[in-house]
Amino acid sequence: MAKTGKAVEFDRYGDVHELHFVDQPRPEPADDEVVVEVIAAGLNHIENYIRQGDFDDRLPLAFPARQGSCFAGIVRKRGSAVRDIAIGSEVIGHAVGGGAHATWIAVPATAVVKKPDGVSWEVAGGLYLAGATAYDIVRSLHLGPDDVVVITAAAGGVGHIECQLAMAAGATVIGTCSPRNHDYLRSIGVTPITYGDGLEQRIRDAAHRPVTAFIDNFGGDNPDLSETLGVSPSRFRSSEDRLDVEIRFITADREDGEPALILKELASMIDRHRLRVLISGFYPFDYIAEAFDDLALKHSRGKVVVGMQPVETGARSGWYLSEKARSIVEALP
Repeated sequence: MAKTGKAVEFDRYGDVHELHFVDQPRPEPADDEVVVEVIAAGLNHIENYIRQGDFDDRLPLAFPARQGSCFAGIVRKRGSAVRDIAIGSEVIGHAVGGGAHATWIAVPATAVVKKPDGVSWEVAGGLYLAGATAYDIVRSLHLGPDDVVVITAAAGGVGHIECQLAMAAGATVIGTCSPRNHDYLRSIGVTPITYGDGLEQRIRDAAHRPVTAFIDNFGGDNPDLSETLGVSPSRFRSSEDRLDVEIRFITADREDGEPALILKELASMIDRHRLRVLISGFYPFDYIAEAFDDLALKHSRGKVVVGMQPVETGARSGWYLSEKARSIVEALP
């Protein structure tokens, strides 16, 4: 087994052009840690914003900096105090302090959970931040069968998980999205509504009864729309609320046991076919800058993930750099 790999770093705030690879020796675990060989790692919109310096007041960086909160991989080494995780275990985790965009990551053993066989590597790698954020927001609304909830940006990485968790709680879900995402939302049981002029009436027509909750992943005029629809302020979750939750899970420390509990529950739901996490972009690690660019366009549904060990010889590099698989599929008759 190789003892060296590579990690992504950046030396100052900026766009994807600041990203570069550095050599990474395999780390040694502390007594309570495991060293995981990363197989797949998720990308998140907030990571673009953090790297650009948009949140330097709340999440200041020390340079050189590394990113990546979500990962899945194989345990290759463990500390002397770790007894319940075997070498070779397949795990899903959150990167305490960041740094999942790398060949190796050392994390507290409490930051990883077993990857069920029914959860694919790419889904596992992109699960943590979007999944935990969606789980926390939906849980806070205490939804049930009497609820009709509107979710904006419903086909996005967080939104499509929120939709399914809300339906699992018994709620009827109306999701706002572009027309290109209508068929996808219908496929998971959501009533899709195109955003834009006349949105309020389209929601009322689709709901057939009062809207009781509103999850806003977009901002703009949606807080006013929620009020106009008669939603109680206590049952409205804003894009700022989502940001607070994302930051809470990005900064979760080694003593925080809630992320692992949420990961375990979400992984179990996926394994039992009660939750489907959509991967719309899966890139070789070498193309992580292009993956972040794809994410920044905000037209992807589901998650964008990088794979650290893809079967990629370089022969298809022009394809990755010039065209997205999603675009090719959607261009077909």
